[in-house]
Amino acid sequence: MATDTFQYFSAAALRDFIENTFRAFDVPEADAAQAADILISSDLRGIDSHGVARLRKYVEMLEDGNINPRPHVRIVRERMSTATVDGDNGLGLVVGPKANQIAIEKAKKTGSGWVSVCNTNHFGIAGYYPLQALQHDIIGWAMTNTGKWMAPIFGVERMLGTNPIAIAFPGLEEPPVVIDFATSAVSFGKVQIKQREGKDLPDGWVLDDKGNPSNKAEDLISGGSLLPLGSSAESGGHKGYCMAAMVDILTAVLSGANWGPFAPPFASRVFIPEESVGKGIGHFFGAMAIDGFMDVDVFKTRIDEWVRRFRATKPAPGTQGVLIPGDPERIAEAERRESGIPIIAPVVDDLRWVAGKAGLNWIA
Repeated sequence: MATDTFQYFSAAALRDFIENTFRAFDVPEADAAQAADILISSDLRGIDSHGVARLRKYVEMLEDGNINPRPHVRIVRERMSTATVDGDNGLGLVVGPKANQIAIEKAKKTGSGWVSVCNTNHFGIAGYYPLQALQHDIIGWAMTNTGKWMAPIFGVERMLGTNPIAIAFPGLEEPPVVIDFATSAVSFGKVQIKQREGKDLPDGWVLDDKGNPSNKAEDLISGGSLLPLGSSAESGGHKGYCMAAMVDILTAVLSGANWGPFAPPFASRVFIPEESVGKGIGHFFGAMAIDGFMDVDVFKTRIDEWVRRFRATKPAPGTQGVLIPGDPERIAEAERRESGIPIIAPVVDDLRWVAGKAGLNWIA
């Protein structure tokens, strides 16, 4: 079904298209299925910046030989509860789930698992990974560094990526609490969506190349920078900067990946760092077995109580009331499974381009 600016597609049709696209570029069947699951999960959960809208970039990277479609993912250093994984320059959508599973298996055996990853690429939405851990009654963490887009507080030069963090906690009767956010004021993908829609950016998102506040996506792309979470120093931006630094160190310094301004971008045809200090970008996964702290059902019941008490908060005037972390994504998923996933026209154009490159029939 089409509107003036976007079309709706079923999740099943989009997922099949994504999987077949990856297979057309020599990604093995199981890996292509895994990659498709992560991207469609993003679209279903309303995180349009990290779903099928990114497929063209993955295809360009594969086509240019900048991603290994058949990586040999291996542990290069290990103790009982920790490991470092080399992703062999594979799709982050493939490397990430394998490393996350290693952390989960370690948590089952020892109570916790912590895995750093180097030599990898963009791994989709960070929130996907802790949701996998919840299936095992494990609290999961996921982080990744990214190509440079953010300036540190009191700086103009791009030095850090959007560097997201995610963690999730299961309830017994209530839905899980799922926390997933970029440590920049906004993800670069959301800037791209605004650009594709032809809209100005909200205040507090970006600076131009001289360090002045801007509402234009073009000012960011032509040399400007994203602000940290919290925006300016006066508004608490130092907190977002510190969190981004933490993610950069855990994912990249600790793993042997490229950190800070040396992290390669998620694109074949934009700025490439002139110097390398490691392999690819980095991820970091954590897994904590709940029964190492208390009885699982007791914990889940306490999460239910926490959720219900916060939902009962007196709402601010003119608002819908307090939301629990993960509510917007859960609501979006219920709606999109019923009505389909809305794709804006420029992304549809990209997907038609992808279909031509992959030798596939477009689904609409």
